[in-house]
Amino acid sequence: MPPIRVLIVDDSAVVRRQLGEVLGSDPGIAVAGSAPNGSLALERIPELKPDLITLDVEMPGMSGIETLVEIRKLYPRLPVIMFSSLTGPGAAATVEALARGASDYAAKPTASGPEPASEQIRRELIPKIKALCALRSSPQVTVPAPILGVPAPCIPSPAPRPARIDVLAIGTSTGGPNALADLMPQFPPDFPVPIVIVQHMPPMFTNLLSDRLGTLTDLRVEEGKDGRKLEGGQIWVAPGDYHMTVSRKGKDYVLGLNQDAPENSCRPAVDVLFRSLAQAYGAHVLAVVLTGMGADGTRGSAQIRNAGGTVIAQDEASSVVWGMPGSVVAADLADRICPLSGIVPEILRRVWYQRRFALGARG
Repeated sequence: MPPIRVLIVDDSAVVRRQLGEVLGSDPGIAVAGSAPNGSLALERIPELKPDLITLDVEMPGMSGIETLVEIRKLYPRLPVIMFSSLTGPGAAATVEALARGASDYAAKPTASGPEPASEQIRRELIPKIKALCALRSSPQVTVPAPILGVPAPCIPSPAPRPARIDVLAIGTSTGGPNALADLMPQFPPDFPVPIVIVQHMPPMFTNLLSDRLGTLTDLRVEEGKDGRKLEGGQIWVAPGDYHMTVSRKGKDYVLGLNQDAPENSCRPAVDVLFRSLAQAYGAHVLAVVLTGMGADGTRGSAQIRNAGGTVIAQDEASSVVWGMPGSVVAADLADRICPLSGIVPEILRRVWYQRRFALGARG
């Protein structure tokens, strides 16, 4: 397979040169070109036909977010990694970009000196580039939509199991903020069960993400807090650098936070949350594994299934990276595999079906 062609977009000549040197040193990557601003980048994409773009967030003239919006209009499947500062305004803009369709993000080096900075780029950015381009068969910008295909929603499907659903859990990583932004507006204001989410993100980002998601739904969205009671109509997002768990106390279910060792190199980890839900709720869990690198969520999904709960996995075609949901599918743990457009309809169908079933059984 030919090397991955990367277009570097950054207003800093120093950053463009440093990125070009580091990426160009990897035999699997070729720097297709660079651009100092968004307008020129948009002009160069048809000429250079990159497989992936690294995009600065804060640029004069056309900002990174404005550039991303235009890229998504013209090239909806072209991977874009935001390359920015992860503090202050840079963090807020990066979260906004992720919710608007950026594939992933990487931090601009904070290390002093050229060698430590280059090593940080090599360690954090190159694996993401390779993961996002792993399945390319030709330059992304030239793949016509009919070849990519749009799978039909996963309804109708076999009738759900009769256990009532009392909690919805969602685990995701790469591509997750955009997927969550797509899902949130679809939940009705009377959604009857609490929703708990693990999105792999550092501190500050998860708080910004919860605020952003809260603007997209009538449900209340907050970053997870230790000891808070779970109730219907609430959405809790695991805070960065903390595992989030759920435990039963009497008739109530409450959140817990801890800084135990990372699992799957992640904290928060999906497996930690899913495992706690299987123990607390038994068969009354509906878990959804969305787009993301790695396999976090697979072991937790196995425990939910063993307890009698239900697992839905996002399909490959609609995933930015089919690592996490693909691992669940490969382990034969998915009750249903859905495109992103079919996930909330499937959730609502299962939640309302099983509640009607439970009411009918009592009647």
